[in-house]
Amino acid sequence: MKGEDLELGELLAAAEAAPPGESVDVVAHDLQKRFGAERVSFLFVDLIGQRLVRLAASDDEALDDAGPVALQGSVYDGVLRSQRQHVEPDGQGGRHVITPVTNRGDCIGVLEVTLQSADDTVLRQVRDAAHALAYIIVTDRRFTDLYHLGRRTTKPSLAAEIQHQLLPSAPCCEAEQFTLAAGLVPADDIGGDTYDYTLDRDTLHLSITDAMGHDTDSALLATLLVGALRRARRSGCDALKQARHAHEALLSHSRGLATGQLFCVDLETGLCELVNAGHPRPLLLRGGAVEELELGVNLPFGVAASSSYRLQELQLCPGDRLVLLTDGMQERGAAAVDLAAIVHHTRALHPREAVRGLTASVLDACHGNLRDDATVLILDWHGKRSRPADTSDSYGLVR
Repeated sequence: MKGEDLELGELLAAAEAAPPGESVDVVAHDLQKRFGAERVSFLFVDLIGQRLVRLAASDDEALDDAGPVALQGSVYDGVLRSQRQHVEPDGQGGRHVITPVTNRGDCIGVLEVTLQSADDTVLRQVRDAAHALAYIIVTDRRFTDLYHLGRRTTKPSLAAEIQHQLLPSAPCCEAEQFTLAAGLVPADDIGGDTYDYTLDRDTLHLSITDAMGHDTDSALLATLLVGALRRARRSGCDALKQARHAHEALLSHSRGLATGQLFCVDLETGLCELVNAGHPRPLLLRGGAVEELELGVNLPFGVAASSSYRLQELQLCPGDRLVLLTDGMQERGAAAVDLAAIVHHTRALHPREAVRGLTASVLDACHGNLRDDATVLILDWHGKRSRPADTSDSYGLVR
């Protein structure tokens, strides 16, 4: 089969027939059979995007002993940032090839392989194999912990395990109308942050929340909060009803409080309905300028008070970048970071790279020791059709 095009159906059938933990083996055997590939391995991006962990094909187990690879400034970093295949001589007459493994904008990792010969056709087929591997891993990780373990470079606490399971399986998503990416850097003593998103036919749903407290107390409170929000969302509730359900759940089942922002973005028009429950205001990059949105602020979820939540509207315009934050991005040591300046400086980057820049700056300012979780979610709005007549102020807030 050497030189023939990748038969995607055959590869997927082989992946389905194999145990779910052998995705890399399936792709490795395909590349070995067709091109004589050697030293095939997959490198995962870890949970906070700072390191890579290698998973080698079973016949190259020695590669697994290399330990985590620092991502910053590495050739792998360049591949992930550019989403372009990297090819260089291996020093023995062959070619060392590194290819991004990405699904809908979610950078899962890279496929690394050594080839004795690599013309344009072969390199294209390696890219096809890497793309197929992304879909295989997304499917197979439902059935095995191998890919979850592969993303860990430290042993998580119980609170960290709970918190991680509350997050979406992919921190990045690309669609026609938008691109979004998020990142969460946990505090030394978990601080209860979460983010969430989902996409239905007409609406993009976003949330960012911060359950008060630390360690397992905040993780359990966050579990209750996220569960209530997802239940309401999946029942067809808008942002206002979601907020009410979350508030009632915290009042009924706990003594804790949580802040949060909930967003429902109409994919047709870019009109965003939102609720701000005591949460830090977002930043909006529009036309080269970064401003804090002057949102009205309601009480946090779980506060026993007679006041009700208020639904607000924001008209997104093509080219807008909306940045949602938790207070861990702004308080204590993080207060020294000029977030607006970084948002402006990274405006040309993909949201996932802008997220990395923001979280890395906060982590550096805190000397690697966060006293509160630091979470950021970035939404780039591309738009689809011409938006309605402008009835908004300079920030796009509809009065």
